[in-house]
Amino acid sequence: MTIDLPGFAYAAAIAAGGVLGYYRKKSIPSLGAGLICGTVLAYGAWQASQEPPSYLLQICATSSLTALMGYRFYNTRKIMPAGGVCLLSVAMIFHIALRASGLTAKKINT
Repeated sequence: MTIDLPGFAYAAAIAAGGVLGYYRKKSIPSLGAGLICGTVLAYGAWQASQEPPSYLLQICATSSLTALMGYRFYNTRKIMPAGGVCLLSVAMIFHIALRASGLTAKKINT
């Protein structure tokens, strides 16, 4: 069983972005969306860490964030948060694809 550390780090970054959005701008929608998406992504990373791995939830949530933040970046042209989250999400999609194909998975004997 391999732990999906990049998946958990991505989930933490999304949740932290929601908290930061609330802290800086008092945006309750940012807080709610960040915490909900971060929780869903963390659960998806946990599912990807199980044997046999399941990537469906993680890829759906990441693809949704990519589309939403890509759309926001296209409209606002602001690098943060929309452009950064979109870029991070695209990188995560590549990570999930590589992991699902078996090219990066390493087995740890416990």
